[in-house]
Amino acid sequence: MPTLALLRHGQSEWNKQNRFTGWVDVDLTDAGVDEAREAGRLLKAENIEFTSAFTSFQSRAIRTLNLSLEELGLLWLPVTKDWRLNERHYGALTGLNKAETAEKHGADQVKIWRRSFDIPPPPMTAENEHNPASDRRYASLAAHDIPVAESLKMTLDRVAPYWEAAIAPKIREGESLIIAAHGNSLRALVKLLMNVSDNDIVSVEIPTGNPLVYTFDSDSLKPSSARYLDQERATNLPALS
Repeated sequence: MPTLALLRHGQSEWNKQNRFTGWVDVDLTDAGVDEAREAGRLLKAENIEFTSAFTSFQSRAIRTLNLSLEELGLLWLPVTKDWRLNERHYGALTGLNKAETAEKHGADQVKIWRRSFDIPPPPMTAENEHNPASDRRYASLAAHDIPVAESLKMTLDRVAPYWEAAIAPKIREGESLIIAAHGNSLRALVKLLMNVSDNDIVSVEIPTGNPLVYTFDSDSLKPSSARYLDQERATNLPALS
């Protein structure tokens, strides 16, 4: 039975500081390292025969995957890294403290930027110190592929084609996979997998370091089950349609 484990990276330094992170490459906290290792132990108890893994270009997701694979005894597993699994780009909000931003712009406006499906935050300027355009890991991308700000819809627009081209075929072939990524790139995948409406997806939260495991019937991309492995830290999931 094909299985897919979605794993949001462990707590990052900017998660802890309550800052908008997006494409900035921040590291895990000590608590985040513990979350990643615990995720690996939870997955190991499931006895899933994983065949390969995917992650983003961002260190917090890569480290989370590596720490989890170490606990699984699967550091040898083939891993594919791709920028399309990166976190949503928060534009000009990047690096700002969320509470302070709400005080400046109003809680309602910040809620729209953070949680609406199709309204992006203000764009990042070329001069912004966090602009990823000069980051060597993105040197092969066309200029139009490097975002200046993204809504969840725009994140979905890059995640969905990658899912269809690179990940879904492996599930159809019966493979079991791990994807270690980010809150919003994983929300995009949850929307695809569970056919969540535009309105309902805004209330879906993905906890850090808690594997969300899907099983599939053979040759099908429609999940037959979905559950978090750590039920004490689980968030509400949409019903399987």
